Amino acid sequence: MKTIRVKIDPNNPASLPEGQVDRQILDSTTESQLSAQQKIDDAEAMKDSAKFARRVRKRLGLTQEEFSLRIEVPLNTIRNWEQGKRCPTGAAKALLRVLDKSPESALLALR
Repeated sequence: MKTIRVKIDPNNPASLPEGQVDRQILDSTTESQLSAQQKIDDAEAMKDSAKFARRVRKRLGLTQEEFSLRIEVPLNTIRNWEQGKRCPTGAAKALLRVLDKSPESALLALR
């Protein structure tokens, strides 16, 4: 794989690489349309996080209550993750990744 480095100057539009952007659509997009799209994108991200949290728990063969006890996170937090109401962040997200990749080691360390 070849890496190409490109230096750009944000103050000089001529230095920006050409892309496939329809300037007419871009210029006609309103702030409310951008806001609506952001909400849609955020909802999709929450669904993905919910699916991931649920998948990790189910792969471990634990109920929500058992899972909350094992990782020392309140049961309501687990439920909120899996329902897409909240998204795991920081250490919780890292813990879920470790549990996904190496469940035996992670659970042993959590005893």
